[in-house]
This record gives sequence, C-alpha cells and structure tokens, in this order.
Amino acid sequence: MSLASLFEAAHGTAGEQVQAVLQAVRRHLAMDVGFVSEFISGRRVFRFTDGRTSSNPITVGASDPLERSFCYYVARGMMPELMHDAREDPVAAGLTVTQELPVGAHLSVPLRHADGTTYGSVCCFSFTPDRSLTTRDLGLLRLCADLVGAILHRDRRAVIDRETRRERVRAVIEAGAIEMAYQPIYSVADGRLKAFEALARFPSEPRRAPDAWFAEAAEVGLGEDLEFLAVERALSGFASLDPALKLTVNLSPAQIASPRFAAAFEGAPLERTVIELTEHAGVASYDVLREALTPLRARGLRLAIDDVGAGHSTFRHVLDLSPEFIKLDMSLIRGIDRDTARRALAESITSYGRRIGCEVVAEGVETPAEFAALRDIGVTRAQGFLLGRPMPIEEAARLPETATFPDETT
Repeated sequence: MSLASLFEAAHGTAGEQVQAVLQAVRRHLAMDVGFVSEFISGRRVFRFTDGRTSSNPITVGASDPLERSFCYYVARGMMPELMHDAREDPVAAGLTVTQELPVGAHLSVPLRHADGTTYGSVCCFSFTPDRSLTTRDLGLLRLCADLVGAILHRDRRAVIDRETRRERVRAVIEAGAIEMAYQPIYSVADGRLKAFEALARFPSEPRRAPDAWFAEAAEVGLGEDLEFLAVERALSGFASLDPALKLTVNLSPAQIASPRFAAAFEGAPLERTVIELTEHAGVASYDVLREALTPLRARGLRLAIDDVGAGHSTFRHVLDLSPEFIKLDMSLIRGIDRDTARRALAESITSYGRRIGCEVVAEGVETPAEFAALRDIGVTRAQGFLLGRPMPIEEAARLPETATFPDETT
C-alpha cells in the first residue's frame, strides 16, 4: 500500500476520513478487524471499527476496562506492538479475550495527542495466527496512527474553534449587544425623506463588519437568534420616527420561513414596515416564503429585494416574490455615470420595475454624478453616503422632511 493511496482515503468529514484510513489499512494487512479506541477514565472506548464480515465483535461506543485490553499493555510497553500469534505472548495469553474472540495475529500502535499524551490506540487483529506479518506492516500501522492522530487533532481544534465562535455570538445575544444605525432613503424626484434602513452594528470584539457577525452566527447555529434580536432592536426605532416614514429591516430567507417570523412583527405598524430580503443564505423554497409573507403583506407589510444586479439569484427573488421595492446593488451604482454597461443594466432593471409597479432604490450613492445619472435613468429612491450616513435614531428623528442634494457641478 502506497503513502499516496493512504492519504487518498483521507477525504470527507473527520469521521469519514478516519474510517476510510482504518478500512484501507485493515484490508491491506488482511486482518479480520481494525479499530480506533480512546482511553477514558480507565476504560477503552471504541470510536471507529472496520471488519471483514458482519460478525465483527467490536461495536462503536462500546467499552471495556483498560487492564483487560491488549491496547493498554502495548501502550505501557508490556506487550509487543506486533504479534504473529497472541497466544505465544505470556501477557496476552493470560487475558481472557485472547481465547474468547479469539485473537490470533495482532498489531497495535498507541495513538497520541499533539502534546505526546496518549489518546488511545489503532489496532488490527485476525482470528487466526499470521506468520507473514513484518515490521514494514507495523510501520504502515504507525503511519496510519500518525494520520489518524492528525485528523483527530485537526477535528478537535475545529470543535474548539466552533465552540469559541459560538460562545462569542451567544455573549452578544445574551447581552443584547447590538446597536442600530438608521440610514435615510430619499425620493430622487423631490428630495423628500421616505424611509430609513435599520442597520445592525456590533460594538463587541472582534470589530468587524455586521455581515461577518451574521455569517458566523449562521455557521454556529445561532443565526436565527441573532437576526431576530436585530429585528427587535430595529423595530424599536418606530417610536422615534415620523409616522409618515417607513422602516426597512433586514432578514434572511431562512428567518422569514422560521416559526418565529410572524411573532417578531406582532404589534409593529406593518403598513410602515418593509422587510429587505438579504442573501445570508439561499432560498430553500419560494412557496414557503410566500406562505410566511402573505398574511403580513395582506396587513400592509412590504417586501424589498436587496442586491439586485449583483447575481442571478436576486432576479429569481424578484420574479417569484413580487416585491414592492427593488434595491440596486451598490456594485452596480459605483461609477454608473461613466460606465455604459452599468448604466444599461440599471436602466433595464428600472424599466422592468416600472412595468410591474415596483419602486427602484439605488444603494451606495456616493457622488453627485452618480446621483444625476440615477435620476436620469428614472430610479425612484436613493440612499448612500452622499445623501446621509447611517446614524443613531435620535439624529435620524431630527432630519428635515426634504433634503437638498449636492449638484453634479459642485
């Protein structure tokens, strides 16, 4: 068996990798049974096993006292790692398992943590003696143990890393450590303030973009809790804003399909609420989304599709969910005044929006030239640093009803 073929077996999850390596080595050695065990509190626990037939006596999760196992005596140097016939070794011959299984040929190599402490062992044995086994076979099993150890060490680090990240997100959720900033959205035609988008901000360490926090929360199974905490914080802004203004809150498709969705908006003025569908994850079922949204939309809730123009999935959202607002992605807006391709695509989307009765909102407007181009195209609403940065709710509440935008020539 080549080193390359051994490493080729190490694909998939950590468990799949260990199982594949164990199976490859057992078959190469022509042993009846192979297993990986862990030593815990005086017992040997079987973590992985592979056998020639369905009569494999080793069961994953089963355990026995360490002092009754070959693994224990091999790890302590009281029994050789390679035995052609276990009954010829005085220590092995004295163990009940040698006769009960029975154990004939046996190879065992201690499995160690990165710091050198013993994790357990990797073993292969046959029910009958085998005189053909050599030190090269034992060397292969040692290589297998090294590879299995590396896989388990990497997996252990991944588990610790995941738990660290989970605790970091959990701490934010339990402390309610989300601050909301409100970015104004204006009518392009007359400069009237129409709405605010509520944007989550995270003061906790590490300092990073909100998308990174939401992505990490989703990865560790806390995406729902974090997103609905952000919704709760966002909706609190209604109390400070003019009743004529709408408020846009962000939610991923998974949370719109969540059983918590409707309850999260209980008591909110739905006629002033816009849900902006974000792309934290793909849409599993448009039917499920429509079913969740329909009762609230019937009571006034409006839907916006974010990042349109950045990828094909957002166009599918527009087609299948019939939103009231289409939000042009900022990558499409950047330099639109001097880029004919961007302008042509924005014009097409805006024309489509008019035909289906959709408002078209441009995000990320930063220059007077971009704003002028969007006005010429027919975009109906705009937001961006040129028009107003995200701000605390107290500052948002003081904005005038109408804004004067910088002229392209200034």
